[in-house]
Amino acid sequence: MRGADKLLEPVGGVPLLRLQAARALEAGLPLVVTLPPDRPARVAALDGLDLIRVTVADTASGLSASIRAGLGAVPEGRAVLILLADLPEIEASDLAALAALHHQAPAAILRATSADGRPGHPILFPADLRADLLALEGDAGARTLLRREAARVRPVALEAARAITDLDTPEDWAAWRARTGR
Repeated sequence: MRGADKLLEPVGGVPLLRLQAARALEAGLPLVVTLPPDRPARVAALDGLDLIRVTVADTASGLSASIRAGLGAVPEGRAVLILLADLPEIEASDLAALAALHHQAPAAILRATSADGRPGHPILFPADLRADLLALEGDAGARTLLRREAARVRPVALEAARAITDLDTPEDWAAWRARTGR
């Protein structure tokens, strides 16, 4: 992003991080947000929202550090939905649908996909995988766990490309805004 923070990019006039948090809360989900210690603007973007903020001290160790830190604030015995904050097309209804499906299939790993089946995010992990998530290392997220538990993964198709629209560069943002008008 050439120095800009993609999580503070405005979507409909709202910083993306705040929008994602608001969507999770609208879906009725308890929310834990992991934040690096050196991004006060991210903290400010979440002001006034009913959520738990967790500072991730070891951000250099990658996405797994955020997962481990966030899980530390989630009571044991609970499933966890991992929502990456940089997916601007995810809607509250998508998150609510994943939560509802979890009640129907509590042992399944629910992985959002694009409408045509390409795997994406968010991913809901059942409570019995907590120790496995806490053991993750590096910046690959839960890829190895998803491969190992492939028989438990249940794809959940979201509309269009919601589950895979990840904007990492100013050019990505410009093209997305031109396409969506947001």
